[in-house]
Amino acid sequence: MLKEFKAFILKGNVVDLSTGVIIGAAFGTIVTAFTKGIIEPILKAIGGNPNVSLGIKIGQFTNEKGEVIPNMLDIGMIINAIIGFLITAAVIFFVIVKPVNTLLARMKKAEDAAPPPPPAADIVLLTEIRDLLKK
Repeated sequence: MLKEFKAFILKGNVVDLSTGVIIGAAFGTIVTAFTKGIIEPILKAIGGNPNVSLGIKIGQFTNEKGEVIPNMLDIGMIINAIIGFLITAAVIFFVIVKPVNTLLARMKKAEDAAPPPPPAADIVLLTEIRDLLKK
């Protein structure tokens, strides 16, 4: 069983996946800093407060101190999460995905433009023998 586990762990997919998770977590902090440091101040400058606060009262309850507290559905929290997701997705797309795709396309063009490697010496020799036999 230990041998199977070792084979599973050392597969390329597991190593790639774990590396991706670690890099993703590190990149998440970069995206959060970018959003909080650049995007949110721009949104505040344009439209005031970027946090949407929309609540729908669905009743009320009394706590231990006897205070009446309204029971609210916070739609604004969902809207904020959606906006945050869209901002994060846009940052990832324009900062990571688009440049990497452009770079890969350029590398593919360079590979396509490169001449094919010359045939191996044994292939050349066999071709010469074939041509001599045809005569």
